[in-house]
Amino acid sequence: MLSSFTFGVSLEKLLPQAHQKTFLLAVSGGVDSMVLLDLCHQLQLSFEVAHVNYHLRNEDSNLDQNLVESWCEKNKIKFHLYDVSEKDKQPENSIENWAREIRYRFFKEILIKNKLDFLVTAHHLNDQLETFVINLSKAAGLKGLKGIPEKTENIIRPLLEFSREEIEVYAKQNQIEYREDYTNAETIFVRNKIRNQITPLLNEVNKDFLENFKTSISIIKESKDFIDSQIDFIFENLVKENSVFLILDKTKLAAQSYFVKYEILTRFGFNNKTEIEKIFEAENGKSFKTNSHHIKIGREELLIQSLENEIKSEEFELNIIETADSVILKMPDTSKFSEWEFDAKLIKLPLRLRQMETGDIFFPKDFNGKKKVSKFIKDEKLNIVERAAVRVLVDSDEQVLGVFPLRQDRRFLKI
Repeated sequence: MLSSFTFGVSLEKLLPQAHQKTFLLAVSGGVDSMVLLDLCHQLQLSFEVAHVNYHLRNEDSNLDQNLVESWCEKNKIKFHLYDVSEKDKQPENSIENWAREIRYRFFKEILIKNKLDFLVTAHHLNDQLETFVINLSKAAGLKGLKGIPEKTENIIRPLLEFSREEIEVYAKQNQIEYREDYTNAETIFVRNKIRNQITPLLNEVNKDFLENFKTSISIIKESKDFIDSQIDFIFENLVKENSVFLILDKTKLAAQSYFVKYEILTRFGFNNKTEIEKIFEAENGKSFKTNSHHIKIGREELLIQSLENEIKSEEFELNIIETADSVILKMPDTSKFSEWEFDAKLIKLPLRLRQMETGDIFFPKDFNGKKKVSKFIKDEKLNIVERAAVRVLVDSDEQVLGVFPLRQDRRFLKI
């Protein structure tokens, strides 16, 4: 049963020495967040409060804000308000995602600005069940069936093991004032349909359903954690790192079961069976991109690079010396040439490096005729890391001046 003692035990389990930390409580004015507010106050934690007024329920939204703000004023707790306005551009659909993005961006700003340690939300066991059912319907796998985590980086959810019924009992026993959101009774949103239609049926099937679910979700979490540790062990034997890339042994990974391939590659954004099969069928030089990573296929390796860390043209510092009639580019140590010299009359500064594009051709120095850049790179028989570092050097008129750092274009040589 929920009490200040059992809540304190739950909090201490998540965060030992919680009294030495500072917190931001996300408080909507509903029963769960107002109970969370009271519990943290009873435990004399150091916290501030954040509230978002979306103005989606007219005067009711303002009354929610007034309740939370008045509580904070009465108890001398710092109150933060985000008042949603037209600049936030409410969409016609996906209102839940829109609202979530707004509040978590707001929470993050407060945490950073006020140097608070953790955000605390009032997610409870019924929320956990709803998330489980939603993820089950999406075939989200074990990761999705783990549900809402009790702790992620700087967010903690100490009410997750308590049911909504326990929270409501606590509110009644302790005379907690709260606001009831009438939209919770509507079935417009998927989560509300589960809450109002599916959960009551499950409780009819077994009066102990929610308690049994809590046990089951705990077993699923432990199972997933064990699987993850085994996948980590396999992964460590497949991968070697350098400063920019992860390189996986393609042959060893191909010999693993589909489950292992999936568990490893999903870390880089691949979560589709067809996509994963294509990776192992693709020819050397092919590349694939997800929302988070870029994977390039080598003969025996997979080169994986985070899009955040992907080498951009700006990351190459071009060491250029200008004379009266020449432009001299000092080459990096990885090149077989110490410098490339161009006729200043034939090119237009500034120079820049970019990724190879379809149709790029150049006239390589010490070769006859012209050549496709893609064919030139292939003929150089570079390893996968060397290939990933190759760029095309162009001037401001997009003239191809060379394949950097391999070969200069002879048309622009200073003679």
